[in-house]
Amino acid sequence: MSSLQTANRLPIPILTYHQIAPSPARGAGFRSLYVAPSAFARQMAWLHLLGYQGLSMSALMPYLRGERVGKVVGISLDDGYLNNLSHAMPVLQRYGFSSTCYVVSQYLGSINEWDSQSGIAPAPLMNAGELRQWVQGGQEVGAHTRHHVHLTQTGLAESREEMALCKAELEAVIDMPVQHFCYPYGEYNSEHAALARSIGFVSATTTVRSRCHSGEDLMQLPRVPVLRATTLPLLWLKVSTAYEDRRRLA
Repeated sequence: MSSLQTANRLPIPILTYHQIAPSPARGAGFRSLYVAPSAFARQMAWLHLLGYQGLSMSALMPYLRGERVGKVVGISLDDGYLNNLSHAMPVLQRYGFSSTCYVVSQYLGSINEWDSQSGIAPAPLMNAGELRQWVQGGQEVGAHTRHHVHLTQTGLAESREEMALCKAELEAVIDMPVQHFCYPYGEYNSEHAALARSIGFVSATTTVRSRCHSGEDLMQLPRVPVLRATTLPLLWLKVSTAYEDRRRLA
């Protein structure tokens, strides 16, 4: 198996979250991307009860490479919302879980301006000090470009800048390597995957739905979405069965 591919013996789900906050009123844009703090707490308790260990992307790598075997799930949170720090981190710490939050480097301490046309309400993002609290709390920072751009609508030179400078800017804030990347909107092509590798990222995650199987490109890892309406029985299906794998084929 190539060192550029996964070699895990068992399927590994990488869970995807966005905001850990109460959902807005009915009719608001993308309500599905909000997971209530109480629901998130139940989900993490349930995973722990079933013997799963929630891991950041760095902690997950030995399992993806086939160097370790265990009952693990990756936990990823996109965009860097302040509610990840206030609502998700205490729960993750309670169970000894780690996670990776993919951060948009030029919006630290600001709001999710890239969502302004989609009907998603403005929400505060972690600032530099809060991002350091996230890391001090045992969690990981990943890169999500400087401005949450559509990479497939951006020239390759600008895409490289968005990806590489995001990495450098976040490293300057937290004073440690940022090794994992996530494609904004899930939009990318093979050239962006090659860019991610050349910039020095160890992994890159997508919005392709599936658990990670052996032979996945480490720069094109699929994930498992956890949404507002994801019940505990549905989460079990997503994590423990081929439920999400079949979504990929679809």
